[in-house]
Amino acid sequence: MTVAWTLTFDSAHPPTLAAFWKTALGYVDASPPRGFADWEEFYRHHDVPDEERDAAAYLEDPDKQGPRISILRVPEPKAAKNRIHLDIQAGGGRGVPWEVRAPRVRAAVERLLAAGATVLREDEVDGRLDHVVMADPEGNEFCVV
Repeated sequence: MTVAWTLTFDSAHPPTLAAFWKTALGYVDASPPRGFADWEEFYRHHDVPDEERDAAAYLEDPDKQGPRISILRVPEPKAAKNRIHLDIQAGGGRGVPWEVRAPRVRAAVERLLAAGATVLREDEVDGRLDHVVMADPEGNEFCVV
């Protein structure tokens, strides 16, 4: 039996990081918890002060296939390299021929740069682009494959 899980990012400003990951993954704002018409009703019900309502963001795959993502505000900045990261398989994965995959990877990199990511390095195999290591707006590493 599998267990439901959520990927959680620590963040200085959850709304900004949520906007980036919605663009990167095609995710949407998560539906409010069951029993609430929207997040505003949920916050009011739980007496969440206005100034704390941007302390978290919740995302979900619109097709309900991928894991949910939580982005939580923390006081400290990112201090070290990730020990886990996402691989965005924009090229279709390593089973797709290089001539098809490389332009897809480059197009995704350009789209993510425009959304606020930075390129950390490009990795090649046999002289051909294999993947690009990037960082989101708060420095979390991920790869575009």
